[in-house]
Amino acid sequence: MGIFTRSTLMKAHSLLAAFILPAAIMFFVTGALYTWGIKGDYDTTTHEINLDSPVKGELSELVTLATNELKKRNIETPSGQAKIKTIGDAFKLEWTGSKADIIIEPTPDPLIAKLQIKETSLHRQFVQLHKAKGGNPFKVYAAIFAIALLLLLISGFTMAWQTPKLRKLTLVSASLGLAVFVVFVASS
Repeated sequence: MGIFTRSTLMKAHSLLAAFILPAAIMFFVTGALYTWGIKGDYDTTTHEINLDSPVKGELSELVTLATNELKKRNIETPSGQAKIKTIGDAFKLEWTGSKADIIIEPTPDPLIAKLQIKETSLHRQFVQLHKAKGGNPFKVYAAIFAIALLLLLISGFTMAWQTPKLRKLTLVSASLGLAVFVVFVASS
């Protein structure tokens, strides 16, 4: 077996588990609470933006407007992606991130736009990170976490499979786990 000895697997399994524990706790807690509708809070402020000309609903135009308005207020731009959301003829910019969400939309007065700044609570910030609304460094970290979690599951399965007394129980448990997964997916 060489490199995959039980001792080596146990060390790697333990060290990897210790390394990803903080991220695992964040993902487990936010995911479990989100399932029950507990998503965290926002502190929302609304501002009027006086415009020189009406906004046309183009992404680059609204991102520039949002960036300039946030700069005036010493607020960082959101870490996620900006997008235009349309409902019929109406449109608005939605720009989400881990620390704040920004919404810009026109008002009945074509020379005034409404800016909504929704700053996240700590819990909501973690939820936003869970939902991939963070910047690229956290997205890379989350991908590493996912790979590490997969390696933990594979190493745990491998260690159980290598133990003759656990082999049958491991096979039964994996089969039952697959069956339960299929049933819950099919019933949802």
